[in-house]
Amino acid sequence: MHTRSWVFIFCAVQSACLGERGPFTNRMANSGTSYLSRAARQPVHWQPWGRDAFALAAKLDRPVLLYIGSDACRWCAETDREIYTDREIGALINALFVPIRVDRDERPDVAQRYQAAVERLAGLHGWPLTVFLTADGSPFFGGTYFPADDPITGRGLKQLLPEVAKSYRDQRAFILQQAAALQQLVLTGSGESRGALRPSLVQQGIVAVTRELDDAIRTHAAAGSVMHVEATALLLSGDTRARASAVRALDLMLDTAVGTAGEDPPRLVRAALAGTLAKAWAVTGEPRYRESGRALVRSLVTELSPDEAVFVDQEAYVIEHVMVAAATLGEPAVASRARTALDALLQRTYARGWGVRHATVAPAAGVTTPQGMLQDQVQVASACLAAHQLSNERRYLDVVLDLVAIVERGYADPLGGYYDVVPTDASPSSQPALGDRTKHVFDDVLPGANAATALLLAHLAQVTGDPSYRRRAQATLEAFAGAMSGAGVRASTFLAATRETLEIP
Repeated sequence: MHTRSWVFIFCAVQSACLGERGPFTNRMANSGTSYLSRAARQPVHWQPWGRDAFALAAKLDRPVLLYIGSDACRWCAETDREIYTDREIGALINALFVPIRVDRDERPDVAQRYQAAVERLAGLHGWPLTVFLTADGSPFFGGTYFPADDPITGRGLKQLLPEVAKSYRDQRAFILQQAAALQQLVLTGSGESRGALRPSLVQQGIVAVTRELDDAIRTHAAAGSVMHVEATALLLSGDTRARASAVRALDLMLDTAVGTAGEDPPRLVRAALAGTLAKAWAVTGEPRYRESGRALVRSLVTELSPDEAVFVDQEAYVIEHVMVAAATLGEPAVASRARTALDALLQRTYARGWGVRHATVAPAAGVTTPQGMLQDQVQVASACLAAHQLSNERRYLDVVLDLVAIVERGYADPLGGYYDVVPTDASPSSQPALGDRTKHVFDDVLPGANAATALLLAHLAQVTGDPSYRRRAQATLEAFAGAMSGAGVRASTFLAATRETLEIP
């Protein structure tokens, strides 16, 4: 009773202070994605990601509550339904924090940065993310899903929110020091990322992926993520034990995908599954894989609409997997339609010498179109390389060579690897953490951007016969080789790229 009384007294004081400085309101109504705009009626005064929100936090002397989710995340929908419609929680947040809401798919660079922070803070990986930040964007506390109320453990938001706000007020110097140290650790890694690229690294990685995939099969956790499907594809090319694990995982995924006990897996997962089914049919000759894969690509190709707003990295990933799987499984008409979708995507988002942007939605009049992220350039280039190999049309290879040159020019780190975004002209002096660029290699919603870049370069070396692309692939992988231990299934694309680069059978 005493704690609850303290909470409401503290909220009243904070609300009064806010009234003196001017109110802020929920700003999701004009958001660019359906995921964000649906939160416009929630009682939380959500702000869009950007300098204005952090400037508001500095002005009000409050911490930031950052929430990151997406349409394809089941727990995100659950959180919105059960937590952010709760008026008591909304009042607590509005009185104690500046709340910022981010669509993971719209800003994967932001999502990946703070996911890495939550892994460091709490050892957790998953979605949604709930992270508490200082006014310059540095994280100091966070996790994934928090329940609304948990008085026994104190881990419910109704318990955590006032405690976090009180700590921020009373222990500011310590929090700022720890947040700065964590931010630096997220940006630079442990200092042990670089390593030698050897065949033994792949062998050890395959063992780790097999072990983790077996665990995921037992708990049925392997059924609904791109990284588990990519792990399955990797193991199909492994030894007998690895292949047996892959087949068990694939059978579980198929049963889940065609079952009636829930929603279909997200489109990205179904696209990855189509590619893996095609590979499984080629490896095993099992008719079930061919027929299931054919049904899946026929369904997926109908979802490739040239008129809908999409995120380019995700759309290119789906197009490539549908195109290659359809060609492998004997569906030439589907492969042709996927290639037509790729042409439409290039027409809407690509400019020679400039690259692709992240979303197909054109910016408002007078607004400069931002250049896409590393993931966008690489996924489009990978789809174009596949289209070139299937059609032998030179125009697709020309796009690949242009995008690879753009990646090298705009995203490369002289110390190794590639940044997720190009540098911006905006000065980060007032909110330094917002100006940070990071590099990602582990698989998640999509294959890790640096691993996918290395795999693209290795494939390009094969297609063109130019060994300089293989050297660049190896240098990229060496920049992260020391961080692979313990990565498990999230290292699947890295391991596939290493196998291709070192030409391991």
